[in-house]
Amino acid sequence: MSEQTAIPVHEITPAADLAARFPGAVTVDTRKGYEGCIVDRDHLVEVATAVRDEFGYDYLSSVTGVDYLPEGMMEVVYHAYKTTGGPGLAFKAQTPRDDAVVPSLVAVYPGADLQEREAWDLLGIRFEGHPDLRRILMWEGFAGHPLRKDWKEPYFEEEGKPFKNRWPDGQVYRIEDKNPFDNNVQYPEGFDPAQFEVDDESLLYESLKRSIRGRDSALDTDVIMVNMGPQHPSTHGVFRVAVALEGEKIVALKPVMGYLHRNHEKIGERNTFLHNMPFTDRLDYLSSLSNNFGYALAVEKLMNIRPPERAEYLRVIMAELTRISNHLFAVGTFLNDLGAYFTPVLYAIEERELILDIFEATTGSRMMCNYFRFGGLTRDLPEGIAEKIRRLVYERLPRKIDELDLYLTNNEVVRSRTEGVGVLTPEQAIAYSTCGPVLRASGVPYDIRRAEPYSIYDRFDFDVAVRYHGDTYDRYLIRIDELRQSVRILQQAIKDLPEGPIQEGKPQYQVRVPAGEAYGRVEGPKGELGFYVISTGKPNPWRYHVRAPSFINLTGYEKMCVGNKVADVVAILGSIDIVLGETDR
Repeated sequence: MSEQTAIPVHEITPAADLAARFPGAVTVDTRKGYEGCIVDRDHLVEVATAVRDEFGYDYLSSVTGVDYLPEGMMEVVYHAYKTTGGPGLAFKAQTPRDDAVVPSLVAVYPGADLQEREAWDLLGIRFEGHPDLRRILMWEGFAGHPLRKDWKEPYFEEEGKPFKNRWPDGQVYRIEDKNPFDNNVQYPEGFDPAQFEVDDESLLYESLKRSIRGRDSALDTDVIMVNMGPQHPSTHGVFRVAVALEGEKIVALKPVMGYLHRNHEKIGERNTFLHNMPFTDRLDYLSSLSNNFGYALAVEKLMNIRPPERAEYLRVIMAELTRISNHLFAVGTFLNDLGAYFTPVLYAIEERELILDIFEATTGSRMMCNYFRFGGLTRDLPEGIAEKIRRLVYERLPRKIDELDLYLTNNEVVRSRTEGVGVLTPEQAIAYSTCGPVLRASGVPYDIRRAEPYSIYDRFDFDVAVRYHGDTYDRYLIRIDELRQSVRILQQAIKDLPEGPIQEGKPQYQVRVPAGEAYGRVEGPKGELGFYVISTGKPNPWRYHVRAPSFINLTGYEKMCVGNKVADVVAILGSIDIVLGETDR
């Protein structure tokens, strides 16, 4: 994994420019198949500040860790972009594995907050100076850091799939039957669960108290702590919000997640590259085809392949139908959160069902579609489906979107509950690494389909939807705007859909992925969905990381809620549009 290759002297890249700006502290990453630069951890904060202020990479998209067990090293990987558009800059910090410590970048990029906590939780990398370094997906009493390469679960069988008893031996048995533990649980030596008391709740409430210290208050009032969820009908799944209240006013808020965590990334590193495709469906389970898209792009970068023309058009068609399906559901459930119980959402779901009919006919499934493959798609459109899409995008959907707009947008209750509520300024939206409709509703016209076009999006005429108040109302309006833009793209794509093959080369049950790293990202319905993948040339990924928009958009949730009322907490969450399968992974 540490094989070196020479970089031509004449090749000027942002990484080379950064290395020239910080000689000795920054070096170009010359590992074969890798990109970006490596930053000395003692200079990380200084370099990151220059990356933001001097080089203009004001948007920190992704932060994750990698365990290089054979080298005894941990690496933290950062992907930064310019909100004016263009390709990104990857920079990395390395630290010894047995004392994994790097400086926190929360003071430079506040959007690193939840992502650094995740890297600490799952990989054991401590971020020095982080304001609230607690576990985020595992519980505080959990033993170890499960994404480390030497961590084994109780029912551990093998490092990679397919397991030998399944293939090629075919002598299938359940590892549970050969395991000495009666339950799927493992305790450290000398640990007695009956005597153990974990202090994780006090850590959470102490974090809340730190947020309210030094606040100004016109009245001498008590602050009380209240929990909403995880068993709450309007928290969009098993999601918990711990809030500090002064009367009805929110003075501090901490999101608590992980109740649905199943270590998707550990599973992904045990799977083969191809095995992972149907697992992406289970992330944002309302947007499976967008999830397929992002993962396919990452692996295709490593394989240096592109799908045929017809496959590219079908990918865009499926992705934009997914965006419409997601936004219809988001708008309908958002109205539920405002108290318009189930009437608007039923109208929205009716249109979504017609899109799911297309997915079912084409992929064999309504929600877990598993349709993309590296270099193409599993199958072509069935007979009559292209015409069904054509009628939908030219006739029915434009009319139904107009109806939603007519009935909801100027509704007195909708406007009174949402205008001026949950405001996030453009500067805050960028700083907190928000993405998708949340970012664009705050006046930042950043859409990856335009900022760094992938697939064939540069061929289509559409506008980047943007609103400028940054409130809950604009986060609703932006989705109405995007519904119309997706219809525009679909009308062009179905009109220009060429004939031809839908797969590059022959379909394969096992793919050869060259060694290296790749970050593939798409503009999913909820924002930037990214997959960071490292290959060693073997059948299974060494690292598989999901940059989940539902998770990262929650970084700014407290900022949106402070100063608002308890009832607004639910409305603001609905305007972010999260799915817990993606948040928790």
